[in-house]
Amino acid sequence: MSTEPHTHTGAVELAAGEVPAIRFEHVVKRYGDNTVLDGLNFTVRKGDRVTLIGPSGSGKTTILRLVMTLEDSTDGYILIDGNPLTHVEKDGKRVAIKDKRRAEMRKRIGMVFQQFNLFPNMTVLENIIEAPVHVLGRSKPDAIKRAHELLEQVGLPDKADAHPTSLSGGQQQRVAIARCLAMDPEIMLLDEVTSALDPEVVGEVLGILRDIAENTDVTMLIVTHEMQFARDVSNRVLMFDKGRIVEEGPPAEIFDNPQEQRTKDFLSAVA
Repeated sequence: MSTEPHTHTGAVELAAGEVPAIRFEHVVKRYGDNTVLDGLNFTVRKGDRVTLIGPSGSGKTTILRLVMTLEDSTDGYILIDGNPLTHVEKDGKRVAIKDKRRAEMRKRIGMVFQQFNLFPNMTVLENIIEAPVHVLGRSKPDAIKRAHELLEQVGLPDKADAHPTSLSGGQQQRVAIARCLAMDPEIMLLDEVTSALDPEVVGEVLGILRDIAENTDVTMLIVTHEMQFARDVSNRVLMFDKGRIVEEGPPAEIFDNPQEQRTKDFLSAVA
């Protein structure tokens, strides 16, 4: 056991020459006077499944929104696969990268949202093939074939022609997962994907995500309040509070033997 004091920088030991999937370097995010992320450093290795836990308002979803480029950081740098996502340092200044380059970077990343975000005027199939055809330039027949495979994978093979409004919340979320996977993302962001669902369908959605985690090498960054899911799927858990990492480690360590009082309080509150 290391006797080094824990600094909780979210860093992981990388092998020589290993490039992480995601790296945050001194990332700051402010909304007016409110600092949501305060000089955040953390690293996610390729193929890792990292879950962010912590109280509401601690900055977890903001991290996902920054990686998805739905928002820009106030300061600092985010690297995807060693490449700048939104800003680069030039002559000591922080400079935004070109929009075209940013769009290229974003193609590697998929997000599944809390509220599904499906297009209501499109069928399930059209929702799934929209981005592969228009963003990745896939042929329509290829995109359709892949969409049917994904619907099979998420347990909705007969819903291709349905509209999202005719589906239950659990079914809509499974379509949203299929839509995300249709882009073959290297990184998958999951934002409280079960919090808008009825309790009885939460298990089926988590089961599909567990299956994806076990059978693919996609890197996952997960925000969830489902602690059992975090324990089952993650190989690292980061406890957040007030925009900082309070504690981190393998799930068994964080859930069974948390070191920080803040983590203990949070886990007893959600138990």
